[in-house]
Amino acid sequence: MNKEANLYNIMEQFAIGSKIAPYGTGHINGTYSVEVPRLLLQRINTDVFKNPDELMENIETVTEFLRKKIIAAGGDPERETLRIIKTVDGRNYYRDEEDNVYRMYRFVEDTKIIVNEKTYDDLYHAGKGFGHFQQMLSDFPVDVLHETIQDFHHTPKRVEALKAAIAENKAGRASGVETEIAFALEHAKIADVVVSRMETGEVPVRVTHNDTKIDNILFDRETGEAICVIDLDTVMPGSMLYDFGDALRMGASTGAEDEVDLSKVCFDKEAFRAFAKGYLEELGADLTEAEIELLPISAALLTYECGIRFLTDYLNGDTYFKIHRENHNLDRARNQFKLVTDILELEEELKAIVAELR
Repeated sequence: MNKEANLYNIMEQFAIGSKIAPYGTGHINGTYSVEVPRLLLQRINTDVFKNPDELMENIETVTEFLRKKIIAAGGDPERETLRIIKTVDGRNYYRDEEDNVYRMYRFVEDTKIIVNEKTYDDLYHAGKGFGHFQQMLSDFPVDVLHETIQDFHHTPKRVEALKAAIAENKAGRASGVETEIAFALEHAKIADVVVSRMETGEVPVRVTHNDTKIDNILFDRETGEAICVIDLDTVMPGSMLYDFGDALRMGASTGAEDEVDLSKVCFDKEAFRAFAKGYLEELGADLTEAEIELLPISAALLTYECGIRFLTDYLNGDTYFKIHRENHNLDRARNQFKLVTDILELEEELKAIVAELR
């Protein structure tokens, strides 16, 4: 079976729900208009997400909760949250005979994604978008959610994984990256700043997105406002500090994540200000004092975590992250460690920005 025919067969498994209505005033032929909404078909990576039932249950439960909130507020649920298109037998995904898993969403029209070229205004609206997402889910029963990736942002466990990779040295690369290993181990002292406060209850468990890159928001094509948070695969219990910090890991960097010229990679405190302003406008009143206190260090924490994940994968022989050149994961790790240094040097200034915005 060719690829196009296979996709056609997959499409047939979903209840698209086209609207059909009489059209025109002709006397001979029966003429009808057929309205087919634009749809988005995705194949789920089951190497990463091994339990699609739990994954899709999370997404369906959260999006249905959001739809009710949006309708109650007089909003447009077709634009402000994802809508799952069910299969003809009522399921939220389809598994084919080759064990591939597919899902379908309604396409959100008249929106754009921002990838590389981002302005402070874009970051402000991104902050509002992610903050509003959190605010709407503030009374969601978080205990019903599954962990789609176990211990995804448990940074101390990421440190232990790094130490194991150093000891095993599977790819024989440890002797060439002593500087990076030393940096990672020296800064491991920040690894538990969120986890430890969650254990005491000072930082509450909330519904978190866990992958808050700016390109995981759809922006209105005309106004530039954040419309819809997408890519909900990692929605699960966690700390809002994970979402805030991860958004700034990339959003406030002046360089790409794999930029090798580290002179081009800096943490932009004005980008931090723009994102934090939007975020706190939406969610600030709901945050605890501990969450407010940890906002600046969360950017360092999530950047450090990502850096040690890149370094771990490099030491293990590049088995997790896709690479496109030699030493790609090592370049990424160095890039993230440069940002960690910048953020820690700016920590007092970032605290002052948060205090100013409250």
